[in-house]
Amino acid sequence: MGIWFRDFTLDELNAMSRETLGEHLGITFTEIGADCLSASMPVEGRTKQPDGLLHGGASMALAEHLGSVAANLCVDPERTVCVGQEINANHVRGVSSGTVTGVARPVHLGRRSHVWEIRISTEDGKLVCISRLTMAVVDR
Repeated sequence: MGIWFRDFTLDELNAMSRETLGEHLGITFTEIGADCLSASMPVEGRTKQPDGLLHGGASMALAEHLGSVAANLCVDPERTVCVGQEINANHVRGVSSGTVTGVARPVHLGRRSHVWEIRISTEDGKLVCISRLTMAVVDR
């Protein structure tokens, strides 16, 4: 179970993304680890800039979607919810096709805040973007 409040399946996580920005961008959860969560996104028309490269905003949307879901999986949903406070990203490589995969890992899991690192890579493991997401943990 690791850091997660309860066990989740990939089917449950992907169902949570229906009718959201994540679904619109083709983001699919692919792996639940003991201390990480992974999701993939296609590099295609809806995620590219006009010049044909993966849009930096799409990378940030993948990072925020992944990190937000991960943070909320770590708390008791009856008592608290995690909401985004700040996100930053360094885009280190352009990508024009294929699929990118993000892996979210916690840097800090506190009572009132979480900090997550999300690394986005190509299919052959080359780093595309590294992002840090700060989430506020607030009472329901």
